[in-house]
Amino acid sequence: MNKLAQLIRNPVLNPAIQGQTGEEYAAGLIPRLVTLTLIIGSVLFFFYFIYGAIRWISSGNDPKALEGARGTITQALIGLLIMFSIFAIVKVIESAFGLNILTIDLSAVRIKPPGGPVWEVIFPGQP
Repeated sequence: MNKLAQLIRNPVLNPAIQGQTGEEYAAGLIPRLVTLTLIIGSVLFFFYFIYGAIRWISSGNDPKALEGARGTITQALIGLLIMFSIFAIVKVIESAFGLNILTIDLSAVRIKPPGGPVWEVIFPGQP
């Protein structure tokens, strides 16, 4: 039965992930999502900053428009600062405590047979 499942391949999937188990795929998914979030946030910052700069240039002598443009640029910078600060704090916590927050290790979760708990966490060295 196990061999049949190993022979079935989905041709639509990328060949790099066809050989992965669900645990391996889930463990790699979170770092990819974090990277994607940082990229999207950086791109949004860039366009929001440019939008604020264009508003600043086109404000002329209108103090109200100038204040609005300054607020837009300030909000863009604060958003970028918060985004990278959270990432830096997570990395410091990982280094200080030896944790790996951005990666999930599902290899310790084992399905139990009927009559027992649905799942249990097995720690290394435990039978």
